[in-house]
Amino acid sequence: MAETTADLLVERLIDWGVDIVFGIVGDGINGIMESLRTRQDRVRFIHVRHEESAAFMACAYAKYTGRLGVCVATSGPGGIHLLNGLYDAKLDKQPVLAITGMPAHDLIGTHTQQDVALDRLFGDVAAYSERVMGPAHVESLVDLACRYAIGYRTVAHLTVPADIQDHTAQKERTKRNVSHHTSDVPARGAQTAPDADLQRAAAILNAGKRTVILAGAGALGATDELEATADRLAAPIVKPLLGKAAVPDDSPFTTGGTGLLGTTPSQEALGDCDTLLMVGTSFPYIEFLPKPERARAVQIEIDPMRIGLRFPIEVGLVGDSTTTLRALLPLLTKRSDRGFLEKAQKGMESWRELMRERASRDDMPMKPQVVAQHLGELLRSDAIVSSDSGTIATWFARHILVKRGQMHSLSGTLASMGNGLPYTIAAQIAYPDRQCVGFVGDGGFSMLMADFATAVKYDLPIKIVVMKNNTLGQIKWEQMVFLGNPEYGCDLTPIDFPTFARACGGTGFTIEDPKECRGVLEQALATEGPVIVEAVVDPFEPPMPAKTTIEQAKKMAESLLRGEPDRGKIMATILEDKIRELI
Repeated sequence: MAETTADLLVERLIDWGVDIVFGIVGDGINGIMESLRTRQDRVRFIHVRHEESAAFMACAYAKYTGRLGVCVATSGPGGIHLLNGLYDAKLDKQPVLAITGMPAHDLIGTHTQQDVALDRLFGDVAAYSERVMGPAHVESLVDLACRYAIGYRTVAHLTVPADIQDHTAQKERTKRNVSHHTSDVPARGAQTAPDADLQRAAAILNAGKRTVILAGAGALGATDELEATADRLAAPIVKPLLGKAAVPDDSPFTTGGTGLLGTTPSQEALGDCDTLLMVGTSFPYIEFLPKPERARAVQIEIDPMRIGLRFPIEVGLVGDSTTTLRALLPLLTKRSDRGFLEKAQKGMESWRELMRERASRDDMPMKPQVVAQHLGELLRSDAIVSSDSGTIATWFARHILVKRGQMHSLSGTLASMGNGLPYTIAAQIAYPDRQCVGFVGDGGFSMLMADFATAVKYDLPIKIVVMKNNTLGQIKWEQMVFLGNPEYGCDLTPIDFPTFARACGGTGFTIEDPKECRGVLEQALATEGPVIVEAVVDPFEPPMPAKTTIEQAKKMAESLLRGEPDRGKIMATILEDKIRELI
């Protein structure tokens, strides 16, 4: 039987090393699905419950493996549903290929059913978005799409009209389209900074007295090199959230996170430094970076377009973080004055004690910090932890400390809700033998919770810890603290998540008493198969920034005076937590 366009497409994906595809079937991709069906021994199709989940899974698969993530969706609404997860991949620079269907080629543009020009619609999210025109066209487009996604660490997209998927490769090619003129060989850049730039960068770093290393997602594979550089420069390592696992949290060099979810020592170190070494980061909150006139800066970044994106850099070193740090290290002088680092280390001792105190409370309603702290301590060293957006990210950042060998991530730059469950599923599919845990809020989890049934379908032993406070907490606090408004539209109708887990065929647990928290988590982590743990927590516990500004205190006071409905409980909680600077 002659090969169809869809056959050629799937075969070429296999040539590129693709063995997992996430998606949902649909009549716009029936030809592609048939080609996947007949190649089940070489490529696995993961059937999800929502296309947005499929795109999130492809993004997470790319994040956790470094390989190309692939998702597929039908024409019209199916393709549209992919967009949120694809933007997550685009903004966090992950290689993802999306494949969609379209109506039959001779009905496109005629207002037929599901007539959406997906190749044009995806023009912003995808660096490469093309329509496959026939069997002779597909090989070249797949090669280019994969090369774009992998080479530029971004999103690529191919869409195939439904009828063209079934066309066979019998018709002759045009004269200039020579068979097999493209290649499926991946090519990665090995750019290293010139010696002169390395020398200039070392001179700036050696001249500094108070250096901070800001290590982001691009530094995740450079743990040893980061610690060696920190030791050489007596520099604390500050970690934006996507770089959470760049160095373990028990490292003597790290002060943990930065930004609204960060630590006081990190904020103080960035405020006091005279030299900044940015490694693989595009941390977007420039208000937390040093004042430009107070610090000189060197940046290591694999994407030259991101050099100087957030800070006025004196020297930009374009290349891989690990190899560039290795080249830079011999040029750095061992700093004898360790005072700046030691101050940061003492600050971290106080910060960790404060975090332990907040996580040891046994009053009810249970504090969210209690759950996060116990979970972090119980996780294995091979755990892959996926969080969601909202107040959950604060507890994830501060209380689930990274152990060496673990991987941690979430929707970083897009900060989308709903990613936590799909991320966890993708992690477990990529690493069947590792412990894969989702740490999510009830708001984000409920958006895509149907895909817990996907975990049951494939017997994935994921563990999902849902912090249930029946509110969209992050927005509630932003309305009050940043705008001075009473909260509005943030309440959630309660859902019985353990009952839902059992209805799907999984296991469910509930925690309400902080004294029982650790025991229930231990039991849940030891349970076979997919599990949901519902942790009922205090909705009035504020995700406080490391340092509260006068403006934030003013806005909070305005919110309370203007009729915040829960002002009494909020005031009591804040006072109870001894955070008086807000009042």
